[in-house]
Amino acid sequence: MDQTSNGSFKKNESPIQAFYHSCLGKIAILTGILILLFIVGIMTKPTQQEMEMEMIDDILQCIEANDSIQGDEIDDQVNNLNSMFSRADTAKINKDLLTSLNKNNRLEIYNHSFFRTAYIINNIYPQGRRVGFGMYGVVYPTVLYKDLLLNVGPMQKKYKDGVIRTGNVNTHDLGINPPVKAYHYQGDPDQ
Repeated sequence: MDQTSNGSFKKNESPIQAFYHSCLGKIAILTGILILLFIVGIMTKPTQQEMEMEMIDDILQCIEANDSIQGDEIDDQVNNLNSMFSRADTAKINKDLLTSLNKNNRLEIYNHSFFRTAYIINNIYPQGRRVGFGMYGVVYPTVLYKDLLLNVGPMQKKYKDGVIRTGNVNTHDLGINPPVKAYHYQGDPDQ
């Protein structure tokens, strides 16, 4: 540092340090890092086949993990994390569930600029429900057991049965409805 004539000190910075310490320099560096991440994301995006194979495996693992008592969504998320590092054992999955899965659900993969998303489409989610995404060479599942349509049946049985009434039924006589006629105002109401 050099001292100026008025007693203050002048900082000697190289042009690179001055650029780095300026606001424009920090914005340019951040923009460069984001562009680099975007380019790496484009180059490492999973292919359509990789995405489809991984998502089918993740859905099968979700069915395999939920073959007994249902847990909460945290259990499904932990299973999703584990399914990234393992494979489904299709011998343990009920064949009827596999048939129902293939019959009632459809998996669609959508391509985006630097990642892919997977959607499950069924009668519960006709517009589709995201069950995973792939970026930087890894497929991240977000599938929940409740997203899959595995059991299909009628919504209501015995259509011609009457309404079942339980509880207190009012048995008091409410009287007869009075004969109500339409009233038309025609001038003085006292006459």
